[in-house]
Amino acid sequence: MDLSRHLRHFLAVAEEMHFGRAAELLGIAQPPLSQSVQRLERELGATLFDRSRRRVELTTAGRLLVDEARALLAREERLRTVVRKAEAGELGELRAGVPPDTPATALRALLDGLAAEAPGLRVDLHELTTGEQVRALAAAQLDVGLVHHPVDAPDLEFGPEAAAPLGVLLPRTAPLARLGEVALADLAGHDLVLFPRATAPGWYERVLDVCRGAGFTPDRVRHAGNPEFLVGLVLAGHGVAFAPEAAARREPRVAWRPLAGRPLVRRLSAAWPRAGTHPAARRFADLAAGVLAPDGPLPGPAAPAGRRPWSVVYTPPDHP
Repeated sequence: MDLSRHLRHFLAVAEEMHFGRAAELLGIAQPPLSQSVQRLERELGATLFDRSRRRVELTTAGRLLVDEARALLAREERLRTVVRKAEAGELGELRAGVPPDTPATALRALLDGLAAEAPGLRVDLHELTTGEQVRALAAAQLDVGLVHHPVDAPDLEFGPEAAAPLGVLLPRTAPLARLGEVALADLAGHDLVLFPRATAPGWYERVLDVCRGAGFTPDRVRHAGNPEFLVGLVLAGHGVAFAPEAAARREPRVAWRPLAGRPLVRRLSAAWPRAGTHPAARRFADLAAGVLAPDGPLPGPAAPAGRRPWSVVYTPPDHP
């Protein structure tokens, strides 16, 4: 028995107090409506309408059923709405991972975007490296993560990528900081400050392969998992580092210079398990790509001589 349908038919008659008008409002013929109400009466074991007079009237049981029927149908609609929103990724909890170097502004924009699109969704955010996220996703401890590519994980699906070309971080007093752009080969003889391999193994190997192929084999690779520690090592003269342009904005003693030919482009995207995908994973992926993507397409080649790239520091006095 479709109880909800029969209750709706009952309420239509109870509100109109007329089977003909109720049938017209419901868009059905009067005989099926009468049969529906009669079946409901048989199911409940009670007479709901007094049909003995010229007009239809509710019995005592019928009057009591009106409020109960309305409440039950309202709860059913709420149930359907909750399930529909949960299936659309608008309710429930999303366990998400982000790398430690995620900019605070990007993180806030991502969380604000999720709150605006799905206000009923609770986001349980975890600061994890790419390697940690891949393991957590495989163990069903995360629903979605934001990872550095390349990632060798056939059981994961990936969202759209956000790409950022990397430049080199140098002390502002370094001779190379006077160049408009720096070739990787120009860094020969320097140590390299790089994140630990376990952080993002695929990206770690890609960086070193590109460097070696371009003529830069670091004398030593120093590891820095914390962005502040990385900048500190650069300032102390313990190596150069690769980073997006924004990484130099917090430290006025550091200069950022683009790499000639843009050989290193950092690519990030959301990742989630192919099996048992959380309904909100793709929503998270699309928002993350939009938040992390640079404005417009990737920048073109470095500016010609005479035009300085952006730097947080002024040009050294002896080199106007």
